[in-house]
Amino acid sequence: MAKQSYILTLPLSTEKWQEDVIFKRLEIARHIYNACLGELLKRHKRLKQDKMYRYWVQQPKSKERNQVLRELNKEYGLNEYAIHTYVKPMQQHFKKNIDSNTSQKIATRSWLTFEKYAYGTANQVVFKRRGELSSVEGKTNTSGIRFQDNIVKWNGLKISVQTKDRDEYAHVALLDRVKYCRILRKMIRGKERYFVQLVLEGVPPKKTDRETGEVKQPRGIGKVGIDIGTQTIAVVSTTEVKLLELAPAVNTMEREKRILQRKLDRQRRANNPHKYNEDGTIKRTKDQWHFSKNYVKTKVQLAEINRKIADMRNQEHSNMVNWILSLGDDIKVEAMNYKGLQRRAKETTVNEKTGKINRKKRFGKSLLNKAPSMLLTILDNKLKYDDNELKKIDTFKVKASQFNHFNGGYVKKTVSERWNDFEGMKIQRDLYSAFLIMNVKENLCEIDSEACHQKWEAFKTSHDREVNRLRNNERTILSMGV
Repeated sequence: MAKQSYILTLPLSTEKWQEDVIFKRLEIARHIYNACLGELLKRHKRLKQDKMYRYWVQQPKSKERNQVLRELNKEYGLNEYAIHTYVKPMQQHFKKNIDSNTSQKIATRSWLTFEKYAYGTANQVVFKRRGELSSVEGKTNTSGIRFQDNIVKWNGLKISVQTKDRDEYAHVALLDRVKYCRILRKMIRGKERYFVQLVLEGVPPKKTDRETGEVKQPRGIGKVGIDIGTQTIAVVSTTEVKLLELAPAVNTMEREKRILQRKLDRQRRANNPHKYNEDGTIKRTKDQWHFSKNYVKTKVQLAEINRKIADMRNQEHSNMVNWILSLGDDIKVEAMNYKGLQRRAKETTVNEKTGKINRKKRFGKSLLNKAPSMLLTILDNKLKYDDNELKKIDTFKVKASQFNHFNGGYVKKTVSERWNDFEGMKIQRDLYSAFLIMNVKENLCEIDSEACHQKWEAFKTSHDREVNRLRNNERTILSMGV
């Protein structure tokens, strides 16, 4: 079993000439990445022209078929180690700037990109344009990019790392062994800043109150059920029942983001009338795009808004995860296919009342803004630090949204039905699903009806209190049904 690790990000005290050197090396890394990706695509094209490959790829899946395809991939140099060999002469050419470990990691990065395309999880590969590759990393902390004595060393560069005297978390974390380093470039408020990310062995240190010495984020013991949607999350434990919006602070910046996006589109159209048809669609020509200085300024402003939204969302998710962990350590959630929710609907449907064609858009924008999958990833990672894991129930066997624990039956509901009616007793659908998920048996396939009956009264009391809170709230999401 691989040892656990975590990341500590620290700012670098760079001078202008050092920033120029790092920028140059990132551009060299980008050229190496694009060259490796291009070579993999060429090899893949030659492989697809092979008669044996075309024959075996059409055969039913079997051990023999898999073995033949593996051998063909190896013959055409379509594996990670073959691309490591390919990158070696390029690294020798740029050896004053790029070391062998870093070049191998760049090659691995290109291989992972190609692998998604080759195995059908991505429709195409995208080459990096100038300035788009913003990080490089090493393989160990003994050669190449390395961190020693609060200094990052890389092929002659020596850059000191900024650590605040009062940052106890960073000082405790630096006592752990550094596995490898990553140099990262970020655009913050229109200026490029450079950071080092240290991948440290072990688990993150506990944050404590400076005055009392108490742990800031205590961990609870007990069962917790989570029903997470595209914009909301229902959390039920033995002590708490909550229906909350995911990352609500992100909403405040969405309007500003939309205004900048519209402004950017107007500027692009004004600068490039030759690139648009009369109906407003883009012409498929090879004519160059022209961008004004104001367009570039607007683009920088939009990038800054996106950065703030990402940081705010990450902070909101981390705070919510810490709160969930304070409720219990046996946490269950319904497995969701978020990629499926992102896709547009395939079938064209008509609204029976209006006669208009329904939109094919689904939940792509909500998932982009709220990132529910990201919250579950953070939660699972933090559980693993305590030798635990997030338990994902079998959605098709449990059917939490359809189950009735009073009679043991299942009733299908439409997406618009937000309440369960148990003989005149109204229960919010998401909260009830989270309650059932909390009481799923250890096999993650069945709901423990007896446990549901035992905990029902306490849940009902907390449920009514939470519904009253939501009804008194000024802003609630439509899907809550309150």
